[in-house]
This record gives sequence, structure tokens and C-alpha cells, in this order.
Amino acid sequence: MGGPGEAVEMRTALLRLRRATGLPVAFGGLLEAGGPLRIAELTGAATGALRGLAIRSGNGLGGRSMALSRPCAVADYPAARHISHEYDAAVAAEGLRSVVAVPVVVGRTVRGVLYGALRQPLALGERVLDAAVAAARDVEQALAVRDGAEAVIAAARAPSGGGPGAWETVRAAHGDLRALAARIADPQVREEVLEVCARLAGAGGGRAAGPGAALAPRELDVLSCVAGGATNAAAADRLGLRQETVKSYLRSAMRKLGVRTRLEAVTAARRAGLLP
Repeated sequence: MGGPGEAVEMRTALLRLRRATGLPVAFGGLLEAGGPLRIAELTGAATGALRGLAIRSGNGLGGRSMALSRPCAVADYPAARHISHEYDAAVAAEGLRSVVAVPVVVGRTVRGVLYGALRQPLALGERVLDAAVAAARDVEQALAVRDGAEAVIAAARAPSGGGPGAWETVRAAHGDLRALAARIADPQVREEVLEVCARLAGAGGGRAAGPGAALAPRELDVLSCVAGGATNAAAADRLGLRQETVKSYLRSAMRKLGVRTRLEAVTAARRAGLLP
């Protein structure tokens, strides 16, 4: 289901799901390159019946969640009519009845599924669904950070003759990581992501920013989006802000940088070592 880091992140998310919901069983996996999703991590399971199970889009509860790209739940798995039943034998062997499945979605692409389950046929409430979604978001954030880091590594390893294209990849990854950092609840993880962003910005060869050019974090978030070609509306959607707020941050950044246009602001920020 991917590398060791991804396994740890999935395991941590499943433990969080159990703690937050009280569900006795949680399991999940990530999609393999060019293949199905395989259940690779289980916690609270009494048997190994689910381990290694290959889940394909549209099949069973997890496959339905993958196909619809949204959480799905059943109060009694064996009797559920709106799902297919390719995996009934494994589910029955584990004695599961009430099950919720939540997709892990990164960049509009389903990358995995988290499940939580009871051994009684009971309807799962909103609290359980919200906790399951929150656990999936943890995995999504970790995968997005890893994707950004891998893009940066690939760009760094690219031949120097292809410099401009490589730097566009670095800049896109920088923008993605800054937008992601704003949504990370854990302050330590958020700070670590922002430190990576700062290193990427410094790698652009600009001089260290002086006191007069220092920008507030949100001003830099907006400029990073603008540098990637985003409109104010697109930047607002990406950062979870209102368009007027984006405009306000952009005006403030331009004033601090001593420029009059968006393009001049991006250029000045790169020269100051604030953007890659």
C-alpha cells in the first residue's frame, strides 16, 4: 500500500478513528499504482480475513465510496441492497455488520479508503461519520505533503539544461504546500511544512528578505497562488478565503514590496527570497 511512511500514517489515522468513535474495528488501505486498493492496515480485528483484500471501484461499500468520492455507510452490511456483495465472505468472517467507508482524496483523485465497523447492526450517527472524515483528512494532508516533496526532489534531480521547467515544478509544489499548511490543524506539522516552504523559497537564489519586505503568512499565501497564475477567485477558493480578503492581502503585500502590479509583486517577492 505504498512506503513505510504511508503505512504509519494510515495506522495512526485508524487508531484516531477508533478513539474518536468508539468503533471496535478500523481498517483501510491505499490504491496501488495501476491496481486495486488493498486492505493493508487493521486495528481491532479478530481475524485476518480482511487483510490483503483487493477493493475495486464500485464493488462493495468501499468501492462505492471510491466511485462516488464520498463517505458511505450501511447499518447491516449483509442485508444492504445499495451495494454489491463481492466481499461478504471476508466481512462475515470478521463478524462485521455496521460499516462506514470514507475515501482518501488528494487533488480530486481517490487514493485510499478508511473503514470503521461494529459487530452489531446499528445506524451510525453524524458524530461517527464526522470523526471518520477527520481521520481521512489526516491521511490526505500527509499524502499531499509527500507529493509536494517528491515533486521538488524530481525537479532538483532534473538535468540543469531543463532548468525553467524544473523551477516551475518547484514553484508549483511551493504553492501547493503553502495552501496545504493553512489547513493543517496540528501546529507542529504546520510549522514543519512552512519551514520546507521557506527552504524552497531560498533555493530560488533571491537575497534574504529585509525587514521592510517581510510579508505576513497570509500575504505570502496569496502571492504564492498569484505566482502560479491563480485569479483572485481561484486563490480565495484554494485558501478558504473571501475574494475581498484576498484582494486586501494582495494590496498589503504590494504596498510592502513597493510595487503596483501583481506581476511586479511576484517578481519582487522572488528577488527578496520570499518565493522560489
